[in-house]
Amino acid sequence: MMEKDTHNLLINGEFVPAASGETFTTFDPATEEPLAEVAKGAQDDVNRAVESGREAFDKWRAMPPEKRGRLLTQLAEAIRDDIDRLSELETQDNGKPLSQARADVEGCARYFEYYAGIADKIHGNSIPLTHDYTDYTVREPLGVTGQIIPWNFPINLVGRTVAPALAAGNVAVAKPAEQTPLSALEVGKIALDVGFPPGVFNVVPGFGADAGAALASHPDVNGISFTGSVVTGQQVAKLATDNVTPVHLELGGKSPNVVFPDADLDVALNETITAIFGTNAGQVCSAGSRLLVHEEIHDVFIDKLVERTAELSLGAGIDDPAVGPLVSIDQYEKVQKYVDIGRSEVGEPIVGGDVLDRKGYFVEPTIFDDVDNDMRIAQEEIFGPVLSVVEFKDDDEAIELANDVDYGLVAGIFTTDVGRAHRFARDVNAGQIYVNEWFAGGVETPFGGYKQSGFGREKGLEAIESYTQVKNVCFKIDR
Repeated sequence: MMEKDTHNLLINGEFVPAASGETFTTFDPATEEPLAEVAKGAQDDVNRAVESGREAFDKWRAMPPEKRGRLLTQLAEAIRDDIDRLSELETQDNGKPLSQARADVEGCARYFEYYAGIADKIHGNSIPLTHDYTDYTVREPLGVTGQIIPWNFPINLVGRTVAPALAAGNVAVAKPAEQTPLSALEVGKIALDVGFPPGVFNVVPGFGADAGAALASHPDVNGISFTGSVVTGQQVAKLATDNVTPVHLELGGKSPNVVFPDADLDVALNETITAIFGTNAGQVCSAGSRLLVHEEIHDVFIDKLVERTAELSLGAGIDDPAVGPLVSIDQYEKVQKYVDIGRSEVGEPIVGGDVLDRKGYFVEPTIFDDVDNDMRIAQEEIFGPVLSVVEFKDDDEAIELANDVDYGLVAGIFTTDVGRAHRFARDVNAGQIYVNEWFAGGVETPFGGYKQSGFGREKGLEAIESYTQVKNVCFKIDR
């Protein structure tokens, strides 16, 4: 176990206490024991961080792009070199199984590596007008950007949001979730160690109502990235709008996982478990939390799914079980509330649902069958290891059910019919369509939502668009 030292804010290249002198305690989700004391950032601290970013921006922007890229590459390499320690830290902070934490650390490194290669390839365009004009566009950085990072993938989303911002010539003020602030501070420290200039990458832990709101409403912040709940995302957008600050939001999901009779059912079974239970105990915005199963295979598929689910190991993340604890007591109580709602709507779950007599925020992998799509457990984001099973009879009903939610983050289909898969991709309103593999894609593939799932795109080349603005230059050159 790590020592319960006080972890200070990272502002202008130095680790400093909060201006108020206040701290808060984080907890190990597997034991409910105190894990660390962390400086509690608020308005004054955000002001300091933004000011340091503003002072660092001009030099960082003017740095040759290939040099920025080399620094990002060095950061990626240093993160990989420290993967064992960072993985254990992430597991203790968040609760997820160690192998998943290790994949998240690797993902963080990969983001910095990927955007390092893009830093010197952010180009404008030449626009043909007439013989009398030369016209071109330039992509320029926004300035100081704020990244409000959720607790479910703390280190991974540091890479996903900060790397494209820095590659494009912006500076960053990251506000990690109060439940899981440690890995963001560690990545900030590593960035300093490899030579990032002070003020380019600041980290201000704190609570949403204090540090998060201060960052979203700051008049000198030029762009905000937020990942989290719909309600909080709406608040962030409203605060930013007062300053006409551009925002991109990656919010919730209630994603349909659709299985047809012609699918490879063994693959579909494995991917269904990964989609809702096997990744961070279902605490994933892109979790396959609605399983739509064709009536022809419903009974056989669900019997196998129940058998496999009952065998999943549940334990402390450091022991690398199949399913770890939830992140906090608040999340535990929320998920248990939805299990009770499920019981009232549809009856007893066909597997799981019991309250465990043990330390830690553990919820059994739970499945409710015979769910109507208008029930709360099929419509509302639970963000835990709870699966709702809905039966369908044909392609049209599958697409209708898939679209019949307020969210539109991801959707997945399991079928060997290529035409069916393409029709599904065409007709389902979601930002990502997975075909025969849940969580298909990589850092190169754009990620974001339709409807209540947000707007803007993270990942891939599209992320650069969120961190740059376009300037048009037009010369009249006739004589």
